[in-house]
Order: sequence, then C-alpha cells, then structure tokens
Amino acid sequence: MRKYFGTDGIRGRVGENLINPEFVTKLGWAAGKVLAGHGTNKVLIGKDTRISGYMLESALEAGLSAAGINIGLLGPMPTPAIAYLTKTFRAEAGIVISASHNPYYDNGIKFFGSTGYKLDDDIELAIEAEMEKPMTCVSSDKLGKANRIDDAAGRYIEFCKGCFPSELSLQGLKIVVDCAHGATYHIAPDVLIELGAEVIEIGTTPNGLNINDKVGATSLEQIKAKVLEEKADLGFALDGDGDRIMMIDHKGNVLDGDQIVYIIARDNLKSGKLNGGGVVGTQMSNLGLEIALTKLGIPFARSKVGDRYVLELLQEKGWSIGGESSGHVLNLNVASAGDGIVSGLQVIASMLKANMSLHDLSKGMEKFPQKLINVRFKEGDDPLLLSSVQDAVKEAESELDDTGRVLLRKSGTEPLIRVMVEAQDSALANNWAEYIAGAVKDAI
Repeated sequence: MRKYFGTDGIRGRVGENLINPEFVTKLGWAAGKVLAGHGTNKVLIGKDTRISGYMLESALEAGLSAAGINIGLLGPMPTPAIAYLTKTFRAEAGIVISASHNPYYDNGIKFFGSTGYKLDDDIELAIEAEMEKPMTCVSSDKLGKANRIDDAAGRYIEFCKGCFPSELSLQGLKIVVDCAHGATYHIAPDVLIELGAEVIEIGTTPNGLNINDKVGATSLEQIKAKVLEEKADLGFALDGDGDRIMMIDHKGNVLDGDQIVYIIARDNLKSGKLNGGGVVGTQMSNLGLEIALTKLGIPFARSKVGDRYVLELLQEKGWSIGGESSGHVLNLNVASAGDGIVSGLQVIASMLKANMSLHDLSKGMEKFPQKLINVRFKEGDDPLLLSSVQDAVKEAESELDDTGRVLLRKSGTEPLIRVMVEAQDSALANNWAEYIAGAVKDAI
C-alpha cells in the first residue's frame, strides 16, 4: 500500500499535509537516495506557473543535492516536455511540480523515469521506504550541483513541430489557443506560429495566482466566444500543465478527449499506423466512442479512470492510442506521456489531409448523452455493496440494454459515489441517474 503517492504523484493544498517545504525537501532526498549512483546521476525539475513552484523547486533541489544528485532546472515547462527532456538528457528522473487543472493554491509532485514514462511502482515504493528513515547528507565534496537549462523551451518546441507532418503547413489557418495561464504559455503559441498559423492567444500572462482561473481546458466559455468572435478555424484549450486538451470547432462546439482519440485512431487506421492494434479508454469514456470504433473494426478496451491506468493497459496490450474524455490523450508512437499540444497537432494534420473542417471531421462519432451525479457518503461505508443499490443498477441496465450504460464508482480523492448513466436519450439518462442516486442516498 502506498502512503504518499496517489495515481498521479503527490498532490494537495500548499502548506498543508504533504505539500510543504519540510516534506518536499525530504521527498527530494529520498528520491535522490533511491536514484543515486545510477547512470548520469542527474535529475531534471520542471514546474508550472503557480507561485508555490519556486518554493517547492528550492526544497526539492536541497533534498536532491543532500543525497548527492545533480539537478537540471527547466523552469516553467509542460508536463509532457519534462517527460521528453528526461529521456533526451538521459537523466535518472524528471520531477514535475504541478497540480494540473487545480487552482493555484494546490500543488503536487510527480516523477518520470529515464524512459520518459512515469516511475514504476517499485521505485515509488522504494522512495516511500526512504521517507521513513532519518534524513542525512553526503559529504561536501559529494553534494549535487544545480544548473539551469536555458534552451529547454526551444528543444521542446522543436519536438512538437517534429510531430507534425513535414509536408503539411498551418498556413491560412486561424487558431485560438488558451494556455490557462499555465506551463504552455511560452510554448504552444510559438509552435503554432512557427508552423504557419495565425494565432490568437488567451491565458498567456501568468502571474502565479491565475492558473486555470476561468481559462483553459476546464473552463471553455472564453475560448468558445473568442473562436466565434474571431471567426477562427478552431481553438486549442490546454490545462495548467499542458498534458490535456479540449478543442473547439469553428461553430463553437467542444470536442473532448473521446472525440480527439477517435479522430487520431481513425487517421492512424487509414495510414496503416494502427498495425492491428486497438484503443484504450476508461470506465468514463463515452459509449459513442466504443460504438464508433467498433464500426471501424478497431478493438476497444476500458481501464480504470486515470491516464496511468490507460498507459498500463496500452503497454499490456501492445497498443499505442488511448485517452480520457477529460482530454488526456496518449499516442505512444509519438510521445511517452499525454501531450495536449501534440494531440492537437495530430487532429489538425488529419483535418488537412482530409481537407475538412474540424466540425465535419468529428461527425463520425456521435456522443451519447451522459448524466453524472455525485453522492457523498461517510468514510468506511461502502454503499456499492448494498443490495438495494445493486438492484437499482440492474433495473436500469435491463431497461437500457445495449443502448446505454451504467457506472458506479468511488472517487479516488474524496468520499463520493459517482453515479454515471449514458443513454441514447438525455431524458432517459437523467431519469435513471436520478433513480440510482436516490437509491444510494436511501441506502446511506
């Protein structure tokens, strides 16, 4: 059992619990102890634009140095950039200081291994084991040194551009890009401009406190309005650390991660890059995605919610494409981590090859109406085991048959039961979700 690491590193409110200077210094030391003496003996640190990133970066630097690890400081960089640079610099690990789409007052720490993938479970457990030991310090002549990597942004911009087909250009396209005042603010606009697009920027003036504040992939009203106002061809909405994307077509419609995964998978099928493989979604992926892929003859499998579990199932099956409706999209043929910029470029490449607008390109998949209700319960209880709740689920599943889907699951971060129902008709989805949520409430 893990004590500190969750499904996506360690996350919390700054100054409380685990996200404080004392804990993070020791975390850096513990990680350094596990990684010391291997390969380059170097670890990279990158962060998003939260004001607390400076404090946590210094704490990690002190702990790593005390363990004898050299540090490369990347500054504000997207999470997928840190994964990429960890691999290209042959570093032992890359550390990301970010709480993704959360508000500025939260922050977190997550690790990538030398291959650009998230750390293996056994390494995370070894770090946790070191955390239980008293902190020590190597002798002065063995302390780790730190240096700032000044060309990190330029290296990653070139990587993103290299993921776009060289025979294509963004010339003539007007694109609105929303960087959520986060880690892509100095990356995404330059990538699109250098590929030839006319770019209108939103969320590119971070001040340490405005990350994800009414902007970005979790707050789409501004970018939808701007796409319509500017008569743009499409919009990119990235989250605070740049690993997820939502897209907006020229009519102001939102394309979520399921639709983006579908477009990329279909394009890879046409170009022969799918190699007989399938697509991994999650328990929350829309039933419309599964049906649309099945019509194309593409196998589909569901993992637990979380891009970590999507990646695990992709590796287990030897497939390359997967993602979540929240906008995490993986294409292991291109990158080792979910990458909002690269995913958006893959969709645009499909648009240009098909000579279609984003609106028309997305028509192959019809999303089923989905209703999600959260029901709070007391810690220690398990309403999912109660017969009255199970009976309500069976009744709904029998009625919906193969034209809908029911999912009940516990939240991984708070005492909530998430009740989700999909159906071909929105009223039907709403009614059954309310019915099952009522059964959960009554049982509690």
